[in-house]
Amino acid sequence: MTNTPHKVLVLDVGGSHVKVRMSGQRSPVKIVSGPLYTPHDMIASVQAATAGWTFDAASIGYPGPVGADGPAVEPAHLGPGWVGFDFARALGVPVRVINDAAMQAIGGFRGGHMLFLGLGTGLGSAVVVEGHLQPLELAHLPYRKERTFEEYVGEASRVARGNKRWRHFVVDMVTRLGAAMQCADVLLGGGNARFFAKHLGDLPEGTRLGGNADAFRGGIRLWQSPEERALTSRERSG
Repeated sequence: MTNTPHKVLVLDVGGSHVKVRMSGQRSPVKIVSGPLYTPHDMIASVQAATAGWTFDAASIGYPGPVGADGPAVEPAHLGPGWVGFDFARALGVPVRVINDAAMQAIGGFRGGHMLFLGLGTGLGSAVVVEGHLQPLELAHLPYRKERTFEEYVGEASRVARGNKRWRHFVVDMVTRLGAAMQCADVLLGGGNARFFAKHLGDLPEGTRLGGNADAFRGGIRLWQSPEERALTSRERSG
């Protein structure tokens, strides 16, 4: 891709914070969001936080389904107005919007066939094959007792069942979905992935934990071609 921007502003939008980071920075700036937070609020707060920064493109990780024209559904834990909002006009640079789980998946990709599972309030999912991204909707597939995967591995289940029992279902889900998607590499991301690292023992074979940097790296890679993503992922893992 010959027109890859040099400086990309990455916005990782969440229900409690928006994490803002740009090429060349080591750590993100956190902006408080919340249930009344609108895209107009985000633009105003991001512009205030990034005063003096120069960037020529922006990537937005959005907490919900995204279509060809941006957010397809209003977010569950933010204010209204996201569907149809003109982010490029508001920021004054070209903008690409992607589901937040998909952005993390691109950032954590190391080559081959990778399944991303995002553990948080719900369950995010995507697959990356040789740099080509395909967002998935695995959360609402039937799993056990006429209930879905999300009902067993989401935050409500962790709180109700406890970490140990919740971990059992996560391991079972990883094993089943990794095999079904033919992905030997499974990346666990999202806020609740940290419970594995801190309290819950070893990860299933072929599974690794994502980090906070994945979303930022994914925002940069969003402007690359699939071939460039595959190349940069091999260089990083090598």
